[in-house]
Parts: sequence; structure tokens; C-alpha cells
Amino acid sequence: MSDRTIVSTEGAPAAIGPYSQGVKGAGLVHCSGQIAMDPATGEVVGDDAATQAEGALKNLQAVLEAAGSSLDKVLKCNVYIVDMGEFAAINEVYGRFFTGDSPPARACVEVSGLPKGALFEIDCIALA
Repeated sequence: MSDRTIVSTEGAPAAIGPYSQGVKGAGLVHCSGQIAMDPATGEVVGDDAATQAEGALKNLQAVLEAAGSSLDKVLKCNVYIVDMGEFAAINEVYGRFFTGDSPPARACVEVSGLPKGALFEIDCIALA
């Protein structure tokens, strides 16, 4: 597929499995899930869900920018949290990254666990 380009940046953590940080094609960017992992150390940053949400969103932003996209071009996000009791705190952080009158569509689900013991993960699809 000549229309498919792998997205990679040192501004976000390297993949910890057989996947790409993102894939660009057909006018879209599909970003893999991001947690609050420090790209330099590979360690999860932050002890609470809100702090981890901020770190994960910064990593997501770095992947989008490496693809020539941005948070403003996100169409849909999937959010995974370990404790739905943290929804309000996470939502506040999320709202600082997706501002304006037209935020992306979103799903948010509680999960029993995430890679590296993270409390928050997010992936998205955006316009290229």
C-alpha cells in the first residue's frame, strides 16, 4: 500500500510491542494508544489518573504533530481508565487539550488494567 505511512517520533514513547505509534493513510491518522510514559526513560509519569491523563495527551499530541496533524483535527478518541471514579478529574484535563465548540467524538470505558500499570490510555483517529 503506497498510501500507508508509518508515523514515528522521539517526542512520544517508542512502541512496547509489535505496533506503530501511528499510521497515516487515506487522509487519516490512526494513533495507537498512549499512556503517560516518559519517552526518554520508558517509565510511567504520575501517581494519579489526572496527571497521567496529561502525560498521555502530550504523547498523543506529539504523534499527531509528527504525522502533520494536530489535536484540532481529531475526529474520535477512545479513552480507557482503570477507575471510573476518576472520570471528572480526567475530563477536566481532557477539556484543556480539546478546547472550543467542536470537540471530537469520544468513548470512555473502565478497564481492569493497562500496560505498565497505567491508570489512563487514549488513542484517536484524526484528519491528516
